[in-house]
Amino acid sequence: MVSIGSILIINITGLRRILTLNVNGIHIDEALRLVIEWIDSAKGYSVCLANVHMVMEAFDDQEFADIVNDADMVIPDGKPIGIAQSLMGSCPPHQIRGLDFVHALCHLSEKNHLQIGLYGGKDSELVVQVKNKLESMCPLLTISYMHSPPFRPLSPLEDKAVVDEINASDVDILLVGIGCPKQEIWMAGHKDHLSCVMVGVGAVFDFLSGEKKVAPKWMQAVGLEWLFRLLSEPNRLWKRYLKQNPRFIWFFLQQWLLGKNW
Repeated sequence: MVSIGSILIINITGLRRILTLNVNGIHIDEALRLVIEWIDSAKGYSVCLANVHMVMEAFDDQEFADIVNDADMVIPDGKPIGIAQSLMGSCPPHQIRGLDFVHALCHLSEKNHLQIGLYGGKDSELVVQVKNKLESMCPLLTISYMHSPPFRPLSPLEDKAVVDEINASDVDILLVGIGCPKQEIWMAGHKDHLSCVMVGVGAVFDFLSGEKKVAPKWMQAVGLEWLFRLLSEPNRLWKRYLKQNPRFIWFFLQQWLLGKNW
């Protein structure tokens, strides 16, 4: 949100505070226009995709909330976040699903001759699968950088090498898929060192590679994508959804109905 144009667009589309996070009520075409504007400025920018998991991570950790609130754009990825925004006065409710946003970014890049970078995934094989999927969808797309980092923290020398490689590859849009909250923390720590727009895409790499299944359209439409993911990965996700979803509803109702400020 560094330029007057960006600030005006964000304000017009509405900024709503959901618990401790500031989320932009923004249409996808407006978000894409911002990305183009930021690329032209040749600085580093970060975009976060907010769902219930991220909102509750921020609610439980003020330092993480500050990191996300310092991002240049926070998009309502989860359906419940879009509904919450609408209840707080952003009408109609907006939702930009992470997978849809990545598709749109790739079509935008293909049309405008922009270069995409991929940072994340469980291993290099998965990243290659993501690359192949994106190129099959957009045959003229240029993917100039790919890297699957180890799960351990990088040493300073390793991190510098990553930064140098990304900048040398002339990436315009870097898709960062290392999971929440790790990817948001990583983007915040690298924004001053990279000259690209970073987008934290969460599980999108897994969806593109076929590692995870995408929820049916009807479940997406009624806000039950979380239930599909829970049923697909019960051992990994049951604690997150069965703990955090009821907490989100409880605390948001206090904000909406009682004017509680968190």
